[in-house]
Amino acid sequence: MEGAEEELERRSRFLNSLIQKKKAIEQQEQKDHKERFNIRVRASDMPVALQNRAFRCARESLDSMPKKLDSKRLALALKKEFDSSYGPAWHCIVGTSFGSYVTHSLGGFLYFSIDKVYILLFKTAVEPLDQ
Repeated sequence: MEGAEEELERRSRFLNSLIQKKKAIEQQEQKDHKERFNIRVRASDMPVALQNRAFRCARESLDSMPKKLDSKRLALALKKEFDSSYGPAWHCIVGTSFGSYVTHSLGGFLYFSIDKVYILLFKTAVEPLDQ
């Protein structure tokens, strides 16, 4: 019986070390993205992997624009990316100055700036219509 307990403890320590390594890698990736893409997270309750995807998508969209910011195009690109990858009901607000007060689903909120553009990306719950 003691051998089984020791084996469980060993496996638990191993799994914990894997989790810690994964978290450290995610944090380093996020730091790299922020520095490389000139990003500043203002508020978030979104998982790091989703944040990094939003950062990449926003940077690529901004880089594809000629000279002037097309906030509608950037908002649409982020919304479509997240709707197709993570399900419907994503919303995106983009601009150099705006106010907002929104209700969002748990784990689905990100407010950040990239260069001088502010981006609010959030998910709401979708309720099926009763028929």
